[in-house]
Amino acid sequence: MQTQNNVNKPGELKTPTKHISGNILKSIVGGSIGNLVEWYDWYAYSAFALYFSGAFFPQDDPTAQLLNTAGVFALGFLMRPLGGWMFGRIADKIGRKQSMTLSVLLMSLGSLLIALTPTYKTVGIVAPVLLLTARLLQGLSVGGEYGVSATYLSEMANSNRRGFYSSFQYVTLIGGQLIALAIQLILQKFILTEEQLHDWGWRIPFAIGAILSIVALYLRKNLHETEAFQSQKSKGESAKGTIKELLRHPRAVLTVVGLTLGGTLAFYTYTTYMQKFLVNTVHLSKGESTLISFVSLFFFAVLQPVFGGLSDRIGRRPLLISFGVLGTFCTVPLLTLLSHTTNVYGAFALLLVALLIVSGYTSINAVVKAELFPAQIRALGVGLPYALTVAIFGGSAEYVALWLKGWGHESYFYWYITACIFVSLLVYLFMKDTKHYSRLDQEIERVK
Repeated sequence: MQTQNNVNKPGELKTPTKHISGNILKSIVGGSIGNLVEWYDWYAYSAFALYFSGAFFPQDDPTAQLLNTAGVFALGFLMRPLGGWMFGRIADKIGRKQSMTLSVLLMSLGSLLIALTPTYKTVGIVAPVLLLTARLLQGLSVGGEYGVSATYLSEMANSNRRGFYSSFQYVTLIGGQLIALAIQLILQKFILTEEQLHDWGWRIPFAIGAILSIVALYLRKNLHETEAFQSQKSKGESAKGTIKELLRHPRAVLTVVGLTLGGTLAFYTYTTYMQKFLVNTVHLSKGESTLISFVSLFFFAVLQPVFGGLSDRIGRRPLLISFGVLGTFCTVPLLTLLSHTTNVYGAFALLLVALLIVSGYTSINAVVKAELFPAQIRALGVGLPYALTVAIFGGSAEYVALWLKGWGHESYFYWYITACIFVSLLVYLFMKDTKHYSRLDQEIERVK
């Protein structure tokens, strides 16, 4: 009788209904598009920093202006561990869907604040203070977004396609950056002059971001909750989403930190920082650097499901090890060649090679982390140690690079990336392949 009424014993995974199973793809798409909008808001800051840095930090030295905006960017990352804890706890206690909905509302508020903030010339020191406040709000939001969306996508996907579906987190993450760059290209080429972009045009993408957040809110309010969360919720455990519970999994936590270290630094170098690197070091024009970044990121996004699908066939470790080995040996040569190139096509080719290498990490890192933790601590386990590592290494990437350039030793940054990737390589070599030792699959097996 219980089977007919679809009633489950406490702690038992519910049998997926026809309605839910028929909407898995819809849920993956909905979660991914919401992720795209949120990451667009986050990256719009970096894409347009070349134009608004002087409005908040009026100095004669362009590198000093970029250093200040990079500092605010890094401070925004410091809020990410708090966001990872707060939204991870909400996701593990109340639901993945509710947590993702709340995070996108917070991101919208941050974007709207940047769009409306007056310049330093108008209100003095209040301007950079408001800019910092907006970035802190956005950092809090994105800090929670990664862990919860990674958990949601991994739990919604079928076991034999989990790498493929989870890779769409980075497709949409990169897609957010592509939209920001596309808007920048349109404004640069067709709508506004260079002077207008510096004066007020940089506000447009932040206003668009606030509006797009309404779309993400609608999509997320109509998502299905995951079966994994519904099952662990029925157990009624008070330890769900707590730090105490998280510390019961020290090996998994340390694996997330080591897994993320080199990958996040490489990712932010070749995506977020690269546009500034092409202008400030390679001495390309802002328009050329934007175009190169846009096209290379498009190819980067296309690579994610290809690598994710490959991981479903051969495992996660081979891709991670490939990134670790190639990143260790190729980072210094690639960035050195790139810094000395004067050809747009040469710069594009080198950047594409770098992004091809990084895809071994980006395409599968989310699913690997989700496969390390049980359902009652999964969102917090993925989000908090990841956010801490990104705050220290990913968020500081631009600042460290620009500081070393100002000091006259830019090449030290290349070796710094190499060292971090090598540390991650050691983790990849000694960790188990989560495709074959997945907590997600173990939860399913226990109820068969």
